[in-house]
Order: sequence, then structure tokens, then C-alpha cells
Amino acid sequence: MDGTFSSTAVPYHKEPEVSVGIVSATQIHFILNGTYLMNDERVAGEQRVEFSRGKILWKGKGYDQLVFLPQTDADSFSLDDVIIGVGFHWERKEMQVFPGTLRLVINGDKVCAINELPVEEYLKSVISSEMSATSSLELLKTHAVISRSWLLAQMEKRRQVQKVSGHQNPSIVKKEDELIRWYDRDDHTLFDVCADDHCQRYEGITRETSSDVAEAIRLTRGKILVDDNAICDARFSKCCGGITEEFQYCWEDEKKSYLSAVRDVDGKEHSDIPDLTIEAEADKWIRSQPAAFCNTHDPKILSQVLNDYDQETKDFYRWTVEYTQQQISELISSKSGMDFGEIKDLQPAERGKSGRLSKMKIIGTKRTLTIGKELEIRRILSKSHLYSSAFVVDRLDINDEGIPARFRILGAGWGHGVGLCQIGAAVMGEKGYTYDHILLHYYQGAEILKIYS
Repeated sequence: MDGTFSSTAVPYHKEPEVSVGIVSATQIHFILNGTYLMNDERVAGEQRVEFSRGKILWKGKGYDQLVFLPQTDADSFSLDDVIIGVGFHWERKEMQVFPGTLRLVINGDKVCAINELPVEEYLKSVISSEMSATSSLELLKTHAVISRSWLLAQMEKRRQVQKVSGHQNPSIVKKEDELIRWYDRDDHTLFDVCADDHCQRYEGITRETSSDVAEAIRLTRGKILVDDNAICDARFSKCCGGITEEFQYCWEDEKKSYLSAVRDVDGKEHSDIPDLTIEAEADKWIRSQPAAFCNTHDPKILSQVLNDYDQETKDFYRWTVEYTQQQISELISSKSGMDFGEIKDLQPAERGKSGRLSKMKIIGTKRTLTIGKELEIRRILSKSHLYSSAFVVDRLDINDEGIPARFRILGAGWGHGVGLCQIGAAVMGEKGYTYDHILLHYYQGAEILKIYS
């Protein structure tokens, strides 16, 4: 149900501005495509800054920060060597163009480039970057609401953390035989969100915005998901693998009612959810091909969600990776910085409701360690990332000492699986579901409300 939200729990009565961290480097090259103001100086064209003795060096002078203000809405700036897909298999560098203000600040021993702009302008790029401009209007409207909700929730969380303590709670638990780490926003103190998949993929105006994207933003302007008088932390991933995951298995041990496990099918059929926290049930589920919205290979639908470099990934609903003993032992050693010797087993220690491992025990000939949560598991078992932590392991060609010669990893889904399943939502859009139906399928119990006009 749509409505108007007046609670003071949501602090916005007009469109806010967002600060986005784009890139940090010892030297940054950029081009001002138009006339900008830095203090009272009018500046245009090619520029270069570098970190030098605790200052930002520009035109021979040192600064604590530089702020370049556009003078018209048509002004933009181009940044060299922006990395996209950091740590993933599609990682690459691009020159990207951005609207709004350019702020340069010191970040350790580097210079950090931050883009400041209105939320709705930011969303045009996010939707175009996260989705294909050919997506259905209902899917684009869906993503506009969740991207806006997630962004404003993170901005509010950052404000509250700084107000109370000035820093986030630790996101790591380390013991002699256990390492539990999750990756959220605890490293973002200079800006609201970063520009990569760690937050939401934002590529400025480099990614062309279609008329449908602009229309989706306009039609949902100011609309967010709300639960219990608070903005929903509306997470999303590429493919849930048939059942969405719950928040606490991927991040803090905090249950969010609107991020519950949801079977990715129409509520009228196949809505029963097997208990995938039980190993036998998870094994059966992952080795099967159950019906789900996201169980599709339709190129028309996939092209709505996956940009060119994402479409390099062909299998994601169910996938297989194989390693030799040498490959997996070297991989785990290099990613963990620990010598496990030969790997004897990878044992599930805890699974979430989608079958994703939140804890896994690595048993080697030299040491044993339990690791988590899901992204840490995905990092340690791949040069980039496994598609998800919803997997089972086959130990093959085991010798007399109990050491396998090969490991086969069979997995389900792409990403953490929490909240909206992008491919599932695209299928729902093609089937004629409206954006509000799609949203309330994945975020059950939430409401869609308008907080500014």
C-alpha cells in the first residue's frame, strides 16, 4: 500500500544530497567539463592532484581539501582510472563522467575523490548501472524504490553512528580456532556510500540513462520501504537460488523482519520452504533444480538485469567449480595467510535459511579453522569470489590418509541472497506483476511510503 509518511523517525521532508566515494589514489587526474568554482577561482579543463606530505597538492599549493562547485546543471567532471567490480571476476578500470560537486579529501596517504549530488540524480545512474536500460518499467520502478530505501537507510545509520560513538561496531570476531568477518559499511567514514558493488554500482553519467529509467525515478520519487517507522535496509542480490536469505546470516547478528526467507515463487504455489539449515535438506536442495522465478536462462530477461560484463557469467542458478588438491590448498593459503597444509575437508558449520553457509570449517593436515560469514567464505575459496556460499562439497579420489585429490563445489545462486532477487524480479516483471507486488513479495511486512515530493 502506498501512503504518505509523517513520522519523525524518517528525517527527510525534502530531497537530500548524497556523498559518493569514487576513487582513492596517490595521484588523481580529472577533467572539468565546464566552469567550476574552487573557493573564488573559476576553473575548467584538465587537472591533476597528488598526495604530498599530508596535503593535497594542486597547482603547486597544498590543501586539506578541495571543493569544485559546478555552475550549471550541465557541468560535469571526468575521472580517470575508476575501478569497477573491485575484487570480482569482472574488475576493470574506466574513465567515468559525473554530475554535481567534486570534493577531494585526504584518506590516509591517498587523495579520495567524492561526488556530491541530489539523491534522485544519483538514482538515475544507479538504476542504469545496476540494471539494463531495456528493463521493464515495473522492474525499474521496483529498483528505484529499493535503491532509494537502501541509500537513505545507510545515510541515516551513518549519522546515528557518528552521533553516538563516532565509529561502527566491529565487524570481525577472531579466536584461535575461528574467524568470523562480515563486510558492510564500517569503512565508509568520509562519505555516505561508495560507487562499487560493495554499496550500489554508481557510474555517474557514463552509463546512459534511458527515458524509461528517468520515468521510473519520476513515478516513484520520494518513495521508500518502511517497517516499524524506520527506513528499510533494502538489500538485493543478483540471484537468490530459489530462497532468499535472512540478514543475520550475512552481516550483524540482528534479525530484520522484512528480510526474511522467501520462496522465490508465486505465493499460490510451491510456497513451502524446506529447512535448509539442516544439512541433508540443504544438500538435496542445492543438487536439484527447484522451480523459482530466478531459475531462467531467457536471454531477453537476463539482459534486463545483467550488463555486458555481468553477462559473461552464464551459470548462476546452479553452478559447479572444481579444484585439485594443490589448487585449493594454495588458494586457501594465499587468501587466508595461513598454512593449512593439505586440505582434508571443507565442512558446513552453520547454514542460513537459503542454504548459504554462514560458517565453514576448513580442516587441513596442519590446522583447522572455522570461518564466516558468507562473503569471507566466498573470498577464501576463489581468486575473486565464489558466486555464493550456498554450496555443497564433494571430496573426490580420497587416498589412504583421507586426503582428497580433488574437490567439486556445487552451488546455488549469485550473491548474498538477502532481500530482492534481481533476476527473479525481472521474471516477475515479464509475467505482469506490478512494482508494488514485486516489492512486497521480497520484503514481506514492509510498506511503500512517500517521504518527500
